[in-house]
Amino acid sequence: MNLRHAGTLFLLACSLATKAQTTDYLTEGVDNGRTGQLQGETLFTKDNVAQAHLLWKLHVDTPTREMHNLFPPLIASQVQTADGVKQIGIMAGISDDLWGIDLATGKQLWHRHFDSAYTPPPNARPAGTLCPGGQTAMPAMTKSSDGHYIVYAVGWDGRLLTIDPATGKDVEAPQKWLPPNAKPYALNIKDGVVYTSVSQGCGGVAFTFFSYDIATKKSSLFVPTGGGLWGRRGVSVSPQDVGYMGTGDGEWNPEAGHFGNGIVGLHLNGGKELRLQDYFSPPNADYMFKRDLDINVTPVAFDSKGRHLLVGTSKECRVWLLDRDELGGDDHRTSLYSTPLICNVQSNYANEGVWGAMSTWNDAQGQTWLTVPFYGPINPAFHAPIDNGTNSKTKERNKRGGLATFKVNERNGKWSLDPAWISEDIDNGETAIIANGIVFAYASGEDAAQARVDQAWNEPPPPPLPQIPTSMQSAVRIQHSRRAVLYAFDATTGKKLWDSGTQIQGWNHFTSISVANGRAYITTFQGDLYCFGVAK
Repeated sequence: MNLRHAGTLFLLACSLATKAQTTDYLTEGVDNGRTGQLQGETLFTKDNVAQAHLLWKLHVDTPTREMHNLFPPLIASQVQTADGVKQIGIMAGISDDLWGIDLATGKQLWHRHFDSAYTPPPNARPAGTLCPGGQTAMPAMTKSSDGHYIVYAVGWDGRLLTIDPATGKDVEAPQKWLPPNAKPYALNIKDGVVYTSVSQGCGGVAFTFFSYDIATKKSSLFVPTGGGLWGRRGVSVSPQDVGYMGTGDGEWNPEAGHFGNGIVGLHLNGGKELRLQDYFSPPNADYMFKRDLDINVTPVAFDSKGRHLLVGTSKECRVWLLDRDELGGDDHRTSLYSTPLICNVQSNYANEGVWGAMSTWNDAQGQTWLTVPFYGPINPAFHAPIDNGTNSKTKERNKRGGLATFKVNERNGKWSLDPAWISEDIDNGETAIIANGIVFAYASGEDAAQARVDQAWNEPPPPPLPQIPTSMQSAVRIQHSRRAVLYAFDATTGKKLWDSGTQIQGWNHFTSISVANGRAYITTFQGDLYCFGVAK
């Protein structure tokens, strides 16, 4: 073998070794099922995560809209650029902005402000916390070939953009897809189809599922005529190409086509049209409707022991384990298992319950786990074998929020969600990503208070709430929000391995975190992207 040939083989081997050590984070919730489990992560370990520290912080000057600003970056680990291969983060902003970031240095590579084709009409509904306007959907990426990726994003005008992450330039002209100002949620891409859902009636658009076939440019929609489709991670899509989303407050009357307070599964037929596949509604859907305890969380599609499963939850704060092949049984209202209330004993519709996103994962022994971040005090009657949230001196349990984690078990054909551990008290448990035996989670620190608990007839009345007009609600909550904190927990025991302490100077609302390659990222309302990591 000549030296030139040997050198070529050496470089190729180094290249392959480098690729083996990198992981992409291309969509909110990691994968199509929105499990939150990051496969292939090796740089973060239980032994070294305690040494995580702030590697860099990037500030961007961009307009906020109500309580919204930045989404965490998507991560393409091996992007071929004019200056060589780079690990690039794609960060979206509510004000129709997109940034390409060199994640090795924290330096901005490019910035793109969408040339929006939408201008709100003079008589349009004024912006508010629920309908801020702007880019509300976290983008998604696909890998087209080694070194090359495509970013898909939706601007305020509803057009679907396809962007080269190396340059920020259009891959092709923007395509009309959604109505303007419709408030879509995180995009999901599977087998050449983009999925999302819209909610809150923003822009006068009904609560709707949407799909878009990239090759044919054909779009389809389905209106369940229930409540808002507002799960944080958008539509989850199973390996069988069924998209799932929870519906918010609304009438449950499937015979009339009304699917409020339920979970709906849709599939694309041969003509690329969305059709109803299956549906589920909890037995107490009417109770939930009357108390505004709607299903506001993206269902998670996963498999365990050869069974096709789905988990759903709501502001009520209990979890349903469902069979994807027979969603809800013959009556569409029977779960494989339903947990007791984890939190929200007082049925508070505003700042207790589950608001972020659940995650599932399989450990090295094949055990399936589920973690449920929640807001507010834990149910005093809910217990787990390991309780990291109980103060050893005062015996007080979680007051502000946390994570409740379960083992997904099957015994003699009976499925259950068995409590495993409870995290320490955290200030609004939001979403979680699981990587190499570590649960990365965060507390948003936002002021989530929107209402008081009802008082009984014989209780002294509480101090009156100030009458805050809708146009001012965001301003009041912004004023009283606190600080976000990023955490790392042992996935088996819930023991805290690390947290960011007071390093994050700000909070965030209805966003998430991202993790890959020994680094964890979180954004704030104040316009900062923080990168915490360990030495490589």
